[in-house]
Order: sequence, then structure tokens, then C-alpha cells
Amino acid sequence: MKIAFVGKGGSGKTTLSSLFVRHLAASGAPVLAIDADINQHLGAALGLHDSEAAAMPAMGERTDLIKEYLRGRNPRIACADAMIKTTPPGEGSRLLRIQETNPVYDACARPVELDGGAVRLMVTGPFTEADLGVACYHSKTGAVELCLNHLVDGPGEYVVVDMTAGSDSFASGLFTRFDLTFLVAEPTRKGVSVYRQYKEYAQDFGVALKVVGNKVQGQDDLDFLRAEVGDDLLETVGHSDWVRALEKGRSSRFEFLEDANRRSLRRLHAAVDATYEQRDWERYTHQMVHFHLKNAHSWANARTGVDLATQIDPGFVLREQLAATTAPL
Repeated sequence: MKIAFVGKGGSGKTTLSSLFVRHLAASGAPVLAIDADINQHLGAALGLHDSEAAAMPAMGERTDLIKEYLRGRNPRIACADAMIKTTPPGEGSRLLRIQETNPVYDACARPVELDGGAVRLMVTGPFTEADLGVACYHSKTGAVELCLNHLVDGPGEYVVVDMTAGSDSFASGLFTRFDLTFLVAEPTRKGVSVYRQYKEYAQDFGVALKVVGNKVQGQDDLDFLRAEVGDDLLETVGHSDWVRALEKGRSSRFEFLEDANRRSLRRLHAAVDATYEQRDWERYTHQMVHFHLKNAHSWANARTGVDLATQIDPGFVLREQLAATTAPL
């Protein structure tokens, strides 16, 4: 199951992403956590020291390796240089699975030991001085989009992505890659404005969206969120002394997180699992193709010198059964 956490900067989406990752790990589920935010804080929120977080390998710097592996023996892709962030898989492509070892994970993922169990962490990497004036951050998150386009996942296993702030993820097709998107909103006008914008952009693509109210301090805050987002409000989270202590470097076992906040995480977990029955792999694959053609026509054909529409395998549908029938090459 693929889950995104989005929201305006400072809403607490990274904190809630990390808490949800910890909750899933404590339940014994296999988890792949991905930091796709320009502000790379998920590692620290999961308890990594600054030096450990800084030493994480950047996916954005290993895009060539990712492309070469995922290309596999797909006859529609002549070389890895012809792949772009939206290139969809086809017959002969290599697919990723959450519970496996492969060169992409070897190069880009690192285990993070939590008191409830270990998770894999991948990061896009920070926006560097060398990028200033010559690149946008989506050149890095493109590595995440490629991986999700080639990922076959099933029930009981989870990919949690801490996304870029606001509606910035709409600069690519990445926002359509999830079973459920949690929008973290503070009980303020600015907090709910991002929700309205996100919902407007996402509604034509069948994006499943639920709001998690954060920093909710009382009934007035709750009433405000209910009035502004209606039935999309799934859960609210209040102040956490456990989180505040963690942010000061004084960590304690996850089991000591406040009961109310643990109940909120369980409700988020149940909401994710409930989306499994609504999975539509054909629509998911169609959306890959849609954004691939948009990118091909707008800039990528000219940049690569290739008609990237020919990369589309019209008979291919990414689906769960491929996890059992297609082994890495």
C-alpha cells in the first residue's frame, strides 16, 4: 500500500509521516519510507543523528543506476538515457517489490532500526548549491516517481512518502501514485487553503484524499476543521510531549506515545487498509501513460531525440500478480 503525506510547510507532515512509519513498524509490517521533500527531515524524525542523515545516499544522484536496472530487457527502451521520470514499465522491465534485495535498494536504501522493528529509508537528497539556477527539485523526485511506477506492492506492506510542501507535487504525476493521500492541515485559514487547492487539482484523477488535522487544541479547532473540510476530515492529532522530547534529542520507546495519538495512528492505518478493495491497476497504469505522453510532448522528446510514445507497451498493465510471476533479471 502506497501512502503520501502532504500539507503546507510547517503543518507537521514530516512528524506525522515518521509517527505513521513507527506505528507500522511496531505492528510488524514491512515498510519502505521515502523522503521526497526538499527539506530532508524524515531521517531525523525517525531518530537518525545529523551525521547519519547526511550520509544517506541520494536517489537523485543515482538516477542513472535506477533507470538502468528498471529498464531490464524492455525492447521498447533502447537505452537508459532515453528514460525519463514518467517512463512506464512494459514487458521485460524489472519491477520492484518492497520485500526484496535489489541493486536499487543496495544503492539508495538504508535500514533504520526503530524500537518496534527496522524499516528501509530512501531519500531524494537535498537541493545543493550546484543545483541553484540550473535545476528544479523535481529532477530529484523524478527518481521516486520512476520507482513507484515500477513498484508492485500488496496488502500488509507499505510505502510511506513524505512529499514536497503544498501543491508542489502537481508539477509531476507523482501525486497519482498513491492508494491514499493524507493531507495534514492545521486549524487555520492557511492550513485549509492547501487542502482546497490539493482537492481541486486531484479530483479529476481519482486521488483518494483524507485530512488529518494537526495541532488541534480544543473543540473550537475541531469545529473549524469540520466546517472547512467536511467528511474529508479523518482524524485529528493534538500536542505530544513524546514528539517534543524526541525533537530535543531525548527519545523514548514508541510504546510511550500518548494513547490518544496512538489511537489516531491506528485509525490512519485502518483507512489505508480499507482502500485496498478500491485498487484499480488499469487506471493506475493509464495515469502513468497519460503523464508520460504529456512530458514527452512538452519537453522530453526534444531533449532525448526520441519519440517517447514508443516506450508505451499497450498490452501491459502493472498488477499485483506480476510480483509472483516476474522475477528480477
